[in-house]
Amino acid sequence: MDEIVVNRRVDEYYMRRALSLALRGMGRTSPNPMVGCVLVRDGRILGEGWHRRCGEDHAEVAALKDAERRGETARGAEVYVTLEPCCHFGRTPPCAQRLVREGVSRVVAGTADPNPRVNSGGLAVLREAGVEVSAPCLEEEARRVNKGFIRVQTLGRPWVTLKAASGLDGRMALTDGDSRWITGPEARQWAHGMRASHDAILVGVSTVLKDDPELTVRHTEGKSPLRVILDSHLRTPTSARALRGGCLILTISQEAERARALQAAGARVVPLPSREGRVDLEVALAFLAREGVLTLMVEGGPRVLTALMEGHLADSLSLFVAPRVLGEGIGMGEGFSPASVAESFNLKDVTSRPVGDNLLVEGRFSCSPDL
Repeated sequence: MDEIVVNRRVDEYYMRRALSLALRGMGRTSPNPMVGCVLVRDGRILGEGWHRRCGEDHAEVAALKDAERRGETARGAEVYVTLEPCCHFGRTPPCAQRLVREGVSRVVAGTADPNPRVNSGGLAVLREAGVEVSAPCLEEEARRVNKGFIRVQTLGRPWVTLKAASGLDGRMALTDGDSRWITGPEARQWAHGMRASHDAILVGVSTVLKDDPELTVRHTEGKSPLRVILDSHLRTPTSARALRGGCLILTISQEAERARALQAAGARVVPLPSREGRVDLEVALAFLAREGVLTLMVEGGPRVLTALMEGHLADSLSLFVAPRVLGEGIGMGEGFSPASVAESFNLKDVTSRPVGDNLLVEGRFSCSPDL
């Protein structure tokens, strides 16, 4: 077999290991990216690590410390890291310079860092020091792991996933708004796992008024995301369960007394500019990005989902389809009326899998910019 092909396969083998390590930080590293790192010499793993949470060791340093615990040194080692090593001082020292000091011989990076403070600067530092650099490696997978980080760095907003449930006829609720429970227990447990993998979860105030959800992670491991309520006119009750333990309310209301009551109940109320009498969604997403939110899951209601799709602000969809027919009721595209089929919302990279008695259909919106 051609030597170049063999070497590429070896690189991809260790990069896949680094990518699997990176995913261990899911839901915990924001506003930093998820990064994994593997140190190798002569076909043997010396150490490995991943970025666990913001402010703690970057993946490269975690791998170096793991090697030291094993009684190994990094001199002459090859480094497989899913994202280009940083070259600037932040909460932690730069990793590129640290790798140079450790005497590594080669660095294989999954993809360049889109952060303007890095943006191939880390790779340049390594090359200037005489370290061999190979990049990118499994770039599509590496960028997919950090899709939220890339969205924030390039577009100034989080990666937005719409999560919904419907019957076979596409209805999300009955005519009176009742939607409990369309899906089965397995799908609901899966949805809680999805919550744990996102930095924030957002619902409209109508969902709060109708369902009074907690918006926390239950029935599975993982931390609960930041809870966000889109409430243009501060209609959220002070008794809402989502307020317990802290919640962010985005509004256009200037009612100070009402805001103080919600704040006393546990909410942080943030007034934002309006657009057509409601919170401007583009401004809201930009605000969440500045708050450190990289990935946002939107659970409804139908009007919020439709507004995000119409504004081309949604990146992906996770739709649970239950084996039932709801009849006349409320659909996900409520209020959306395209002039032709060609103007409807299309998905690409579509996958489907059974979850209990339900079917989970996932895909990216065709209008979502490439990573």
